[in-house]
Amino acid sequence: MDIGDLLLDRGLLSLPELELVRKQTNGKRVDQVAVEQGLLTEEQALRALGEELGMKFVELTDFPVDRELLSKFPTTAIFRHSLLPLRLVNGRVEVATSDPFDLEALDELSSLSGERLEPVLARREDLVRLIKEQLGVGGDTINELVAQRGEDLDADYLAEAARADSELAEMAQAASVIRLVNELLLEALAQQASDVHIEPGEKGLVVRYRIDGLLRVQPVPQEIHSFYRAIVTRLKIMARLNIAEKRLPQDGRIELKVAGREIDVRMSIIPMLHGEGIVLRILDKGRMVFNLASVGMPDVIKLPFYKLINMPHGIVLVTGPTGSGKSTTLYSALNEIKDPTLKIITVEDPVEYHMDGISQIHVHSKIGLTFAAGLRSILRHDPDVILIGEIRDHETAESAIQAALTGHLVFSTLHTNDAASAFTRLVDMGVEPYLCSSTVEGVVAQRLVRRLCTKCKVPFRPTDEDVPEDFPRPLPEQLFKPVGCRDCRETGYSGRIGIYELLHTSDAIRQLCIERASSTQIRHVALKEGMITLRQCGYMRVLDGVTSVDEVARITKGDLS
Repeated sequence: MDIGDLLLDRGLLSLPELELVRKQTNGKRVDQVAVEQGLLTEEQALRALGEELGMKFVELTDFPVDRELLSKFPTTAIFRHSLLPLRLVNGRVEVATSDPFDLEALDELSSLSGERLEPVLARREDLVRLIKEQLGVGGDTINELVAQRGEDLDADYLAEAARADSELAEMAQAASVIRLVNELLLEALAQQASDVHIEPGEKGLVVRYRIDGLLRVQPVPQEIHSFYRAIVTRLKIMARLNIAEKRLPQDGRIELKVAGREIDVRMSIIPMLHGEGIVLRILDKGRMVFNLASVGMPDVIKLPFYKLINMPHGIVLVTGPTGSGKSTTLYSALNEIKDPTLKIITVEDPVEYHMDGISQIHVHSKIGLTFAAGLRSILRHDPDVILIGEIRDHETAESAIQAALTGHLVFSTLHTNDAASAFTRLVDMGVEPYLCSSTVEGVVAQRLVRRLCTKCKVPFRPTDEDVPEDFPRPLPEQLFKPVGCRDCRETGYSGRIGIYELLHTSDAIRQLCIERASSTQIRHVALKEGMITLRQCGYMRVLDGVTSVDEVARITKGDLS
C-alpha cells in the first residue's frame, strides 16, 4: 500500500503537497511528515489508514478502561510501545495504538500477556495521556525499581530509620530513580505547571501539580511510596542540599536544561508528620516574555502605569498574594524603561530571572546581606532605578523611603489585598505617614485569572441570572463560557492573564495618608477619582471574551465595587 497515494485518493493531500512531503520524509512515513507539517490532522491520517487496513478509530476522551484487564499486562511494554489494552470484545483484547504498522510491539505484548489482541487506532497524545492516568507518571520506572528490590515491598523507606545515608544516596543516584524524578519534572513541564507538590501521607505519596493557579492530583503508581526517601534524596542531591538533615526545613535551587530551554526550579523541603514535604517552584525562563503587553495590562491601566514608571523619583508598589504575577509585572516595567543611559540595580530573594543590562543582587540573610543592607550599599553605586524584591519589614521600608527621597525611582512589592491597603501597611511597619504620602507615587494591585480555552469556549446570550449584580449594564449581546476539550485537559481554561487595579497618589490621598486614614477611606476617595478596581478590570476581560464571569467572581470574591 502506498500511503501517499491513499491520502491523495481520499483528498487529504493535493498533488503538490504530496510531492513536497515525499522530498522530506528522511526515513519517516508520508502520513507522519504530513501531520508534522500541519497538512492534515493525526486523526484524519489514522482514520484513512484504519479504513484501508480494516482497523477502527476510537476516541479515548472519557473512555472507560477495564482496570482489571489492564492489570494482566506488563507495565513496561505498555509504556515502551505506547499501547493500551482497553477492553475484552468477543474473546479478543482491544489494544489502542497510534501506529498501525508497529506489528512487532503488538506481537511482544501478545506473547507477554498470552492474550489475543485486536488493534484499534487512537491519537498518540490521547493515548499517552490515558496511559499516565491509568498507570501513573513513571509507571514503567517504578516497575523496574520494584523488580530490582525483589519481593521486599514491605520494607518501606520511611520505616527504615537505620538505613545509612550513604546507602540511600547511592540508591538515589541509581539510573531508575534519576529517571523517575526526571519523569515527574518533565510531566510538570509538559502540563505547564508552576509548582510540583510531593506530599507524604498516611496512605501513601500524593503528587500534585499547580496548573493555571489550581492544584490537580497527578496519578502515580501506588508503589512509588516505597521509593519516596530515594526520591527526596535525589532531589536534595540535585539542589546541593544536606541529605542527612531530615529535621529542619531546607531551601535549594535546581538548574535544568530541557530541549534547549533553561528551567530554574526552586525547592523547599519541610519536615512533616509522615516525612519531608517538597514543593518545587518551576520557572520556565524560555517561556517568559517581559513586556506590559504580554502581561495583559489593558490600555486604561497601562498608559497611567507607564507614566508612573518613567518618573524621576518616588516609589511604585505592586501588591497581591503569592503567585499573582507581581515579579513578572515589575520585570516587565524594568524592561520597558531599560536604557543604556539608566543604571538599574535590583535586590532580590532569590533572583528569579536574569536580565541583560541590569545589575542584580541576590540576598543572603545568613551572612547579613539583607534587603536593607543591600539597599544601603547599592546607593553608593549611583543607581537611577532600584528594584527591591519585597518590602518585608520596617528597616527595608525605611531604606526604600530614603532612596526615594534622595532622588531614586524605587520599585517593590507588598503583600496586601488591594492597592489602598499599601499605605496603611507601610504605616503599620513604622513608616511615618508624611514620608509615606510624599514618596509613594502609585500602587498597582493585581491577580491572575484563567484564560478561556480558545479551542472550546462557546458564546451565550447572558441574562441577569448569569452575571453578578455589579456587572456592567446594559448586558452585551454575547459572552463566552468554558466547555472543556482535549487541548485544555477538559478544564475549559488554558493559561492565565492579569487583572489590575491602579491607584495614583493624588493630593487628596496624600492628605488622607498623613491623617492615618483607613484603607477603606483611601479606597473610597480613589474610586471617586476614577480608579478601576480589580473586579471591573476582570469584567473588561469578560467582555473581551478572554475569561469567564465565574472566573472573575472566584478571583475577586469580596471585592464588590
